[in-house]
Amino acid sequence: MGSVLAGVLQLLALIAALALIYVPAGNYLAQVYSSRRHLRVERWIYRAIGADPDTEMRWPAYLRGVLAFSVAGVLFLYLLQRLQGVLPGSLGFSSVNPAQSFNTAVSFVTNTNWQSYYGEQTMGHVVQTAGLAVQNFVSAAVGMAVAVALVRGFARSRSGELGNFWADLVRGTLRVLVPAAVLGALVLVACGTIQNFSGIHEVGQFMGNGQQWNGGAVASQEAIKELGTNGGGYFNANSAHPFENPTPFTNLFEIFLILVIPFSLTRTFGLMVGSVRQGYAILATMATIWLGFTALMMWAEFSHHGPALQAAGGAMEGKEVRFGVGGSALFAVSTTLTSTGAVDSFHSSFTGLGGGITMLGMMLGEIAPGGTGSGLYGMLIMAVIAVFLAGLMVGRTPEYLGKKIGAREMKLAACYILVTPALVLVFTAASLALPTPPHSMLNSGAHGFSEVLYAFTSAANNNGSAFAGLNANTDWFNTTTGLAMLLGRFLPMVFVLALAGSLAAQRPVPESAGTLRTEKPLFAGLLVGAILIITGLTYFPALALGPLAEGLA
Repeated sequence: MGSVLAGVLQLLALIAALALIYVPAGNYLAQVYSSRRHLRVERWIYRAIGADPDTEMRWPAYLRGVLAFSVAGVLFLYLLQRLQGVLPGSLGFSSVNPAQSFNTAVSFVTNTNWQSYYGEQTMGHVVQTAGLAVQNFVSAAVGMAVAVALVRGFARSRSGELGNFWADLVRGTLRVLVPAAVLGALVLVACGTIQNFSGIHEVGQFMGNGQQWNGGAVASQEAIKELGTNGGGYFNANSAHPFENPTPFTNLFEIFLILVIPFSLTRTFGLMVGSVRQGYAILATMATIWLGFTALMMWAEFSHHGPALQAAGGAMEGKEVRFGVGGSALFAVSTTLTSTGAVDSFHSSFTGLGGGITMLGMMLGEIAPGGTGSGLYGMLIMAVIAVFLAGLMVGRTPEYLGKKIGAREMKLAACYILVTPALVLVFTAASLALPTPPHSMLNSGAHGFSEVLYAFTSAANNNGSAFAGLNANTDWFNTTTGLAMLLGRFLPMVFVLALAGSLAAQRPVPESAGTLRTEKPLFAGLLVGAILIITGLTYFPALALGPLAEGLA
């Protein structure tokens, strides 16, 4: 079988699996977040934290819950790393230094999972399981909670109430992520992913020296790492490591885990606003961009020149032979169009245009289909902007789902889309202008610029993947990427929840002959165009200095 045909068949199998699960998963998520019933274990948790799950919250109270919970998570994870040297199960590893502890704590709490360390040489079992794995669950649940709050803003009227953050957090964790992760971990264990708590042991010889590997609860962390679009790996090689991702089937299964919740949430959105067709319009927009990026990536990586690349069947540098070009390209697109950041190949070794595609996927705001929760609310913000643009073209006050999009709503949406580009471009410029940070670049010229641009694009968009040529374990990059992750995660959430509160307080506007039909293919096409144009105008100069210059050289 040719490598191109193998890549296409993997894509078709993935689409079929996502199509089969779409309706039941979307229906279940809608039921979870609409139910008035509390499970017994949920009531125990509410009593323990002193929360009343039946109390409705306006957006400032909902936001306070998000921020308070996240700050507590950062502090706990920071202290856990600083105390690692005296904890049991540390595998003899010392405590993590302050700058890296801050960076890692922020990284996992913000659902970024950027790693400026070697996982198998830095973190023991306690930090991995009690710290990092726990944040994989709850950071994803926070994203879903904020997305559901925005959906309620569209669905409700004259109330301003968005639900209860603590109830949404607990339900998302216990009813969605935990059972799905258990099933995912069982599949991975059955297919060869390791799951143990063994210590460090020597395996084989290489050039006269033994290789040392430590075990760990890898399968369980791998499942929630992909399912929650987290991305932080147990090992430095991430999902390219055979202990994490041993076979072509597990590679495809992990891509499925990455995409299943973000795509399914579009049906949840349609059900909760009372129009499944609205959900299909958002799904069509996401799927169009994802398929387009996948086709472009496969073309860039299969369109090889020279006898070496022709003999290998594609640009195989930095890719695992067991996955091939097709599987690696599909994984790379899926992980950068979501906020996952897991990698099964080195993005720095992709062709110039291929590396640019991974970067552009993050620059879109990771909305196709995006992160667990964050993809849906990011896409809905872009839908608000598209409706506003359509209103300008026809001279009519824009409306979306029966809500008027006025000056306040547009200011909030504009602030949302400006936050991450500002963080990316300012931190990239500062890193290249100052004398010391460029010393971390492995390469010079366009590729070296891409290394720095990719790092801050990944951090500010809460992705977590890296170009692999940049030494980010310095005080400068640990601090600046940490700040980019914090601001890139929580400032947009402020604007999303404020927008949700504004929409929930409005009276519904009845449809008329001039109402834009946002469930039609025309609107999906308008939305795709708005996303690509806004991103292109924002980032084109930076892309021209990096991946475009390299790809056209």
